Amino acid sequence: MDKFDIVIVGSGGAALSCAISAKQKGLSVIVITKSNATAAQTAQAQGGINSVLSNNDDTVKSHIDDTFKSSCEIGDKESISFMCEHGKDTIMWLDSLGVPFSRDNSNSIAQRKLGGASNSRACYSSDYTGLKILHTLYDTVVKLQIPILEHSFLLDLIKDEEKVYGIHYLDIKTTEIKQLFASNVVLATGGYSGTYHGFTTNSKDTTADGIMAGFRAGLSLENMEFVQFHPTALKDRFILISESARGEGGYLVTKDGKRFVDELQPRDIVAREIYKKLLNNEEIFLDLRHIPKEKLLHLLPQEYKLIFKFTSLEMDKDLIPITPATHYTMGGLKCDKDSKTSLNNLYVIGEASSNGVHGANRLGGNSLLEIVLFGKKLGESLSSSNTITTKLTKTILDKNLRDFENIFNSTPSLDFYKIKKDLGKIMFQKVGLFRTKDGLESALEFVENIINNLDKFGIDDKSKLYNTNLQDFLEFRNIVWCAKTIIVSALNRCESRGSHFRNDFPTSIDSYKKTTIINNTFMIK
Repeated sequence: MDKFDIVIVGSGGAALSCAISAKQKGLSVIVITKSNATAAQTAQAQGGINSVLSNNDDTVKSHIDDTFKSSCEIGDKESISFMCEHGKDTIMWLDSLGVPFSRDNSNSIAQRKLGGASNSRACYSSDYTGLKILHTLYDTVVKLQIPILEHSFLLDLIKDEEKVYGIHYLDIKTTEIKQLFASNVVLATGGYSGTYHGFTTNSKDTTADGIMAGFRAGLSLENMEFVQFHPTALKDRFILISESARGEGGYLVTKDGKRFVDELQPRDIVAREIYKKLLNNEEIFLDLRHIPKEKLLHLLPQEYKLIFKFTSLEMDKDLIPITPATHYTMGGLKCDKDSKTSLNNLYVIGEASSNGVHGANRLGGNSLLEIVLFGKKLGESLSSSNTITTKLTKTILDKNLRDFENIFNSTPSLDFYKIKKDLGKIMFQKVGLFRTKDGLESALEFVENIINNLDKFGIDDKSKLYNTNLQDFLEFRNIVWCAKTIIVSALNRCESRGSHFRNDFPTSIDSYKKTTIINNTFMIK
């Protein structure tokens, strides 16, 4: 039986920061992830990581104010203050680990301005910021000899009453259900943008697995209706074009070259202005032709290469066709600023969490700060326990064994791959940038029909060796249930706030100046 001080599920910036700081204080740590260790969504955070490094032109108070304003006044001021006040320490820690931040002429860490910020406070590494942070953290994990179990899919938490003792997971390579026991379990499994399949900048792995496992165990979800749509993704391909492209002076223009919005307003505003044009059958473009090629290749090398690879267009010569895309999810498992959940020994960090720092709309550049800071602080705060137990694990294990037996013995009559595509389209169209009661109810009816027929879906591949068909099906079930929580939350917020915009309730209403809480009976409190 495997026992650890800490089991961390996920391998992104939050997970690895937590693992490093816990290991450095002498705790036994293991990281498990359903994909390759460095395939985490952290790599998509390209533009920068916010922090006030000096008080010459910027202040921590200004960062706090910008973040709370972006949250549309439902962010938690204590959590926001905690994050912003520890920004500089976080950057210095990353710098000490070897993150290759870009430098200015005085060899200080360079900073750029991102949308919604009152000052230039995003530290960056060209337009590879998240990737460089992730790789540096991974290298440190390897140096510290922290074990990582790849291709391991979280199934359920091992729980007795209000205490968590470990996890059950699927070894994807062998299709075996295995267990890990620990004094502390940390969920760092990412967000739920995969619910918008085919209309997201995220990888295929962001399917709310940890969020739904916590939800099944009895945790409450918070703010699930708040989904951030990034203004600039490549049209038809939904490949992210970093906000750094606008931070470095890029314009948003119509086909005749006319600008129509302040490019550095908060993302929700900019994305909706673009989408209005697209709904009116207008084409919208990112225009960087006024920026010298040498500067683009220095500051935006990844964007230049990606755009040319997928469109054969050159940023210094051509208008780049764009569309908004699902990018980040503000909601998740409810926790406090110390990442504690309502279950003993269970913590949640990163995009899987809702700790109050983002509210209704995330400020660009805050996601990397959040994941590294809260991950690092959690690792420093956890401790060992000699009371690790295996009591009452058989019930959950038997449930998963029966579930797998049914999956492998049944013959599916419905194709979940097709329904997954249909779900993504319906979510983007009806639970997207603009929402209405009729559209949300239509989406809910579609999702509930899937749920009522889940026993008709299944797998055709019955092999026990690296069965990706099985993994895809398990992910499908998670995103379907997650979709219902998003829609129910959106229906119950009869106003517009941040990333949640209702055409039938186009203004913010003071009575809704609070978070949305949803429990696993789908009742709104």
